[in-house]
Amino acid sequence: MARKMGVYAVLAFVLYGLFFYWYLFQFADPKLPFEYEGTKADPATFLNGRELSLSEEYSKIRNLLFFLSTPLEWLIYFLILLFGLSKAFKRWAEDSVKHKLLHTPVYLFWLSLFAFIAVLPLSYISFSLSKTYHISTQSFPSWMKDELIDFWLNYATWLIIVPVLYWLMRKSQKRWWLYGWLLSVPFTLFMMFIQPVIIDPLYNDFYPLKDKALETKILTLADKAHIPAEHVFEVNMAEKTNAMNAYVAGIGSNARIVLWDTTLNKLSDEQILFIMAHEMGHYVEKHIYWGIAGYLLLSLLGLYVTYRMMNWAVDRFGKELKISDTKDIRSLPLFYMIISMLLFASSPLSNLVSRYQETRADTYAIEMTKNPDAAITSFQELTRNGLSQVNPPMLVKIFRYTHPPMLDRISKLEEYEVKHRTE
Repeated sequence: MARKMGVYAVLAFVLYGLFFYWYLFQFADPKLPFEYEGTKADPATFLNGRELSLSEEYSKIRNLLFFLSTPLEWLIYFLILLFGLSKAFKRWAEDSVKHKLLHTPVYLFWLSLFAFIAVLPLSYISFSLSKTYHISTQSFPSWMKDELIDFWLNYATWLIIVPVLYWLMRKSQKRWWLYGWLLSVPFTLFMMFIQPVIIDPLYNDFYPLKDKALETKILTLADKAHIPAEHVFEVNMAEKTNAMNAYVAGIGSNARIVLWDTTLNKLSDEQILFIMAHEMGHYVEKHIYWGIAGYLLLSLLGLYVTYRMMNWAVDRFGKELKISDTKDIRSLPLFYMIISMLLFASSPLSNLVSRYQETRADTYAIEMTKNPDAAITSFQELTRNGLSQVNPPMLVKIFRYTHPPMLDRISKLEEYEVKHRTE
């Protein structure tokens, strides 16, 4: 039975992959709606023929890799359970160390290492793709260093969560999901607080903006928005990518507005001021805090559904999955798999909320700067340097896009520009 379930799982993954290949490469129509042709949102007006071709090629392959990556994780965890690897990891942990408290950390290490190695080829393909299309400028050693940092950070995070979670399962098999969620609230806030000052610097160097004249302009804009900012930070991303970005990270006194140096190198001051006003819009409308509240609400529902699904799976397929009880550490791959499935299933909702917030931030930025030309050209440059699709297929937009497509963003700015000129 276990072997048959494994074959069905692999077959389902292959069929799923073939569907998305057909959808992205055959079914989805990249043609722009007629009413947008010739407008500033039309990529043909600001990209040359080669850039248009590369944008479509790169986006299709990148989107396919996205849709394959998460279900591949589910398949890996499912096969780990079916073929008894989770049971083997537990046995290795018990045989290698005598102290019972160390069994879970050792088990978690073997599980994390196996999953990391299993998904590494797909991660490398994604890295190689971005190098081929000149999005990434990162060397292989630098990329591998970031991958290893990811591995150890994830391991350290789960090393805090997993022992507590399974202790709660043993103490309260019916309420562990609720107690686990209550403990996750301060933990989430703590991680958000330390991210800009401890986690992010592990990957890149951050320092105050070197261009003091530009910093003065940005801080003047922040003062106009009643934002108590003293510094704007830049990060050295040029050695890793040609893409551009800016963001707000952290909460409370550790909140930071960050500019990539690629953005500084490729955009004018007026364009950067629009982008900064956009990020200030997130701050003013407290989108970070709304995002945290939404995440915590979804995590409460997610943990409850996980509790129910784990019990059902163990009762129905415990023998095949080599799990006798949910509170056995061997059930951890099942926990990971269900959590990943729920995150994927909830992504259309979270992305919809995010796109709404990004639209609000765009509106705030253009009302503050009153410079639609700088706004439009900055989005055009972002599209060119990231080789992103202006009008992505519907499923890509639903599952991938945390920001509105550039077609929507540039069109709204163009409408504002026409209205502003008329007035």
